[in-house]
Amino acid sequence: MRDFFHEDQLVAVLTTQPLDRLLDYRAPEGGCFLGAFVEVPLGPRKVLGVVWGAGKGDFDRAKIRPITRVLDAPPMREEMQDFLTRAGAYTLTPMTQMLRLATRAPGLGDPPSMRRIYRLGQGVPDRMTEARARVLEVLRDYGGLAFTLGELAEMAGVSSSVIKGLVKQGAVAEEDSPRDLPFAPLDPDYGGKALTPAQAEGAERLRAGVQSGRYGTTLLRGVTGSGKTEVYLEAVAECLRKGRQALVLLPEIALTQEFVARVEARFGARPAEWHSGVTMTERRRTWKMVATGGAQLVVGARSALFLPYRDLGLIVVDEEHDTSYKQEEGVLYNARDMAVLRASICGARVVLASATPSLESWANAEAGKYEKLVLGDRFGDSVLPDMRAIDMRAEKLPGDRWVSPTLQAAVQARVDAGEQALLFINRRGYAPITLCRACGHQVGCDHCDARMVEHRFLKRLVCHQCGETRPMPEKCPACDAEDRLAPVGPGVERLSEEAQALFPDARIATLSSDMFGSARALKEQIAAIAAGEADIIIGTQLVAKGHNFPLLTLVGVIDADLGLQGSDLRAAERTFQLMRQVAGRAGRAEKRGVAMLQTFQPEHPVIRAILAGDEEGFWRAEAAERQQAGVPPYGRMAGVVISSPDAQVAFDIGTQLARADGPLRQIGAQVFGPAPAPIARIRGRHRVRLLVKAGKGVALQGAMRAWVGQLRLPAQARLAVDIDPQSFF
Repeated sequence: MRDFFHEDQLVAVLTTQPLDRLLDYRAPEGGCFLGAFVEVPLGPRKVLGVVWGAGKGDFDRAKIRPITRVLDAPPMREEMQDFLTRAGAYTLTPMTQMLRLATRAPGLGDPPSMRRIYRLGQGVPDRMTEARARVLEVLRDYGGLAFTLGELAEMAGVSSSVIKGLVKQGAVAEEDSPRDLPFAPLDPDYGGKALTPAQAEGAERLRAGVQSGRYGTTLLRGVTGSGKTEVYLEAVAECLRKGRQALVLLPEIALTQEFVARVEARFGARPAEWHSGVTMTERRRTWKMVATGGAQLVVGARSALFLPYRDLGLIVVDEEHDTSYKQEEGVLYNARDMAVLRASICGARVVLASATPSLESWANAEAGKYEKLVLGDRFGDSVLPDMRAIDMRAEKLPGDRWVSPTLQAAVQARVDAGEQALLFINRRGYAPITLCRACGHQVGCDHCDARMVEHRFLKRLVCHQCGETRPMPEKCPACDAEDRLAPVGPGVERLSEEAQALFPDARIATLSSDMFGSARALKEQIAAIAAGEADIIIGTQLVAKGHNFPLLTLVGVIDADLGLQGSDLRAAERTFQLMRQVAGRAGRAEKRGVAMLQTFQPEHPVIRAILAGDEEGFWRAEAAERQQAGVPPYGRMAGVVISSPDAQVAFDIGTQLARADGPLRQIGAQVFGPAPAPIARIRGRHRVRLLVKAGKGVALQGAMRAWVGQLRLPAQARLAVDIDPQSFF
């Protein structure tokens, strides 16, 4: 039984406001439970909070105000309080920010009631206006989900009268619905597929882990196309049989709809979803149903980890190596690591699934901390592609071309045979640099130290750091020369233009996250490609994740050396992962595939490992280098970024911090910097970086807290600490 506080007892409340402490309040009439979600007065405002424990009463009791009301939401479970506390301590994040992560749903305190909702109807409007088309487009984009009138009007950019007109004609359905209905039950025995012997053995091991009811983490490795998803869905089925909840994390929203369709085919109903593409109405419903047990399975982005599960029994982190699991703004956490922490608290199993695992997960499996499960063969008749290098030093190629004659011939042969080819480049837009041939000026962002990227399909320049856009200039911003601006280097749009010139009779489809206004449009394009409606696919890393194109038999990587540039300690690992993932798109049906890597460094150890398919050899060599250098996963690192509108202020703070490194010296840690961050200005703020390197077993967080706690930041200066940084920008 939860602790109960009677009326007028003092309770400590954690609010979502940026305060550095718990606040004392008096329990309201009728009392409240520990973990209750409450509304409390703070100055003239009323704010959201959670009853975190007993109050201290260390000041005038007469001034302590009562809780305004207890919200109609299940109290936060003790294990959730523990998770938020430990995650905040690990990432050095204030608890108020952690609570905001756990309360990101609107109207949590609204009482149960009927509401009027709007869905796609069966009728057809008598005439189609632009406003009506936008309403129907939004409803189709969201796959039949319900909207309130205000939500639908805002998202479509129309007045409510437009929607009411569509209701009269039956094109939009208007319903009275109880708030927050449970999700349809999932049947674990509904649509299981026949598994290969290797898949069946893997599924049985995962089921046994779920049946144990105890914490454990399994690294599920399998070459692209080996059927990892079907294997871990068997673990989900076992979790459902035991009456516990399951969570599947995906790295990209673009993968969600395809995956939800697979879940529906396997379990007979749709799961709950939690990501930025879900309406606020559905977010509230998911939050409430997760807390009350009305949602058995959640498919979501990294923030789904912070939902209030009533009985979480399984967490699957699909493509666990993916860098998008690391949140780089606000609370700086890695969802893969936080999944393991959350599961250890609530006695759940974790499945980390990847064809090319992160070195951290590989090392934990090697050390015996994680169980290891390997699927070595592709499913059915498909086999792994042949891997070949194209030595660009031997290719005769004009300066404005990027597809080598060798790759061009290979693509043409596949198209002539009625098959598909993919040309991959990991650069969005048309060209990464726009250069003035008169004065040499490179067009940059006014708010960041970054070059603006030409997006020719949009006819605009875009900053990929802050999102600033501007029309393509007709003359140089520096010297006013006209008709002298030229694109330098290739992006996916420029590669598409080149492919259209090289293969004029081919049907070409371009896949890049910038080029689709909605998830539905992207889904339709992917489905069309899979159905054979394109001969050549031009794509960024969006195509490397989870998509299955049965006719695709050739993958050509335009610049395999791109990720090897720079000093990022994970550059080799990420290049290896991306190249293997992209190559894995080829030959997933009965036809043998070929992956061709254009490279100026065919002798580079990473390129050689990719060509040889020697994954274990690569991991062991990479692990040995990291171990010798004492860097993750064989050492600990933390990053500190200081930012200010004034560059000198940021440097002065960094210098002051570097000189006051006593707490770090006590644990044997080293401080490097201050130095300008690789991107030294973003959104008008100058950025200075320090790096901390420490031994594997040291108490880094305590030393970091004491170290940065010495500072008193001036106005407008900010300091962010990143434990276990994944990138170093």
